[in-house]
Amino acid sequence: MSNLSRRKWLKTAALTTTLFAGASSASAKAFDPMPEKWDETFDVVVIGSGFAGLAAAIEARLAGASVCVLEKMRVIGGNSIINGGIMGVPGTPMQKKEGLEDSPELMAKDMMTEGGGLNQPEKVRHLCEEALPTWEWTIQTLGVEWVEERVAQEGGHSVPRCAIVKNGSGSGIVLKEAAKLEALGVKPRTRTYLERIIRDADGRVKGVQVREGYSFPKADSGKVKFIAARRAVVLCHGGFGADIKYRSIQDPKLTEKLGTTCQPGATSEAWREAARIGCQLIQTDWIQCAPWTSPVEKGMGIALFFAQGAAAMFGVWVQDKTGERFVDELANRKVRADAIMTLLNEGIHCYAVADAKGVEPMGISRPGLLQKMLERGCVKQYETLEALAAGEKINIEGLRKSVEEWNSAVKSGTDAHFKRYVNKKAPPMGTGPWYVSTMVPKVHHCMGGIYTDMQARALDISTDEPIPGLFAAGEATGGVHGAVRLGSCAVTDCLVYGRIAGRTAAQNESWM
Repeated sequence: MSNLSRRKWLKTAALTTTLFAGASSASAKAFDPMPEKWDETFDVVVIGSGFAGLAAAIEARLAGASVCVLEKMRVIGGNSIINGGIMGVPGTPMQKKEGLEDSPELMAKDMMTEGGGLNQPEKVRHLCEEALPTWEWTIQTLGVEWVEERVAQEGGHSVPRCAIVKNGSGSGIVLKEAAKLEALGVKPRTRTYLERIIRDADGRVKGVQVREGYSFPKADSGKVKFIAARRAVVLCHGGFGADIKYRSIQDPKLTEKLGTTCQPGATSEAWREAARIGCQLIQTDWIQCAPWTSPVEKGMGIALFFAQGAAAMFGVWVQDKTGERFVDELANRKVRADAIMTLLNEGIHCYAVADAKGVEPMGISRPGLLQKMLERGCVKQYETLEALAAGEKINIEGLRKSVEEWNSAVKSGTDAHFKRYVNKKAPPMGTGPWYVSTMVPKVHHCMGGIYTDMQARALDISTDEPIPGLFAAGEATGGVHGAVRLGSCAVTDCLVYGRIAGRTAAQNESWM
């Protein structure tokens, strides 16, 4: 490809500025000169290869569009492939097997309540209505395997409704998506970095400038290429939890002192680029910290499956100084993470505790995982409650009181202390051995992002109208989760709106 000379580039840029001055419907943000020649052309170009990006690519391809999926890292999947492998779905056969009553309306109410009213109600309702059909799509179209014996419960959900991927992680979905996409003739291109979204003087997004052969995090590595998108560019680039500078601009508390569950590529470049070309970004300072992660492990780790799946559901969370419960173990993530961070600032440590009966359900859905936790040292085993208290330096009198309090809640079906949900199948605590993990919050998920409409079209900051040729889905977008995202709802969000983005992008009018 012939490179644009500096003189021609400046000349084109000047023309762009002149055109912009007379384009009242266009964004006040940057427009780009068009390349003299496009290296490649596709109907739809998808940025990102996680749940949302792959779902968008599958639907666009099934709709007959030619598709290109670009991923800046060496492997596909982003945060999705290391996700905990649960999906919020009301009305599954597993719920019915457990005699649980649920509905899209109840799930929507939970999301709106915990989201503090910052969610867009119409988007939440549609997500919840499409959750079950989308879950069925993962089985019928992708071949995803789900645990059939039970559902899990995450904080903020009024009933257990989290379907569990059989292999215990988001890879059980991502790899099936990738296989389906490859069967449709599309293989994601790794090490391909989005450098620019190219928005023409007429206001339309017409393609992207990328670096092929990119080596993270070297921004100037790789070869520059221009890829045209005849119908649309779909942004599914995920969040920025691993970008310390950008996240601490949004929320000054999230400094380098906090770890993150995110993979290293969860950085802000695409967020900055979306803003540059005129996308409306909303609620970017609402950043969720995971409450259940272990300081013993890097990143997400596996201790969370004990702290949440065993101790939060069938055990207790306690602090060491008094040994008492300090929070509703099934409160939303913000409530729990904030409670732990407040105590940590006072030099007080927090622990998740369960007994042998409490870990049994985890063993059903994730066989062999407890042993792996013990080998890694992120969960410890003690023969008695007294030995646990001594080993972890937890106040034994308070710990006994906490266990008694939980057992009373199990017996009565009501938690007098925190008014939390008590699982009908929860056994009383008292059967050794006992298990414990330390909890230290880590930066986890970005609730805000690109403001989109119900068709997943990205909206312009100047006009609140769709930016022609630009769509977005997943963690790159805002408005679905509000102030707090309920665990398991990210997967639902990404798949539901990723599919919508792919379908609508494929139907978008071509500019060529």
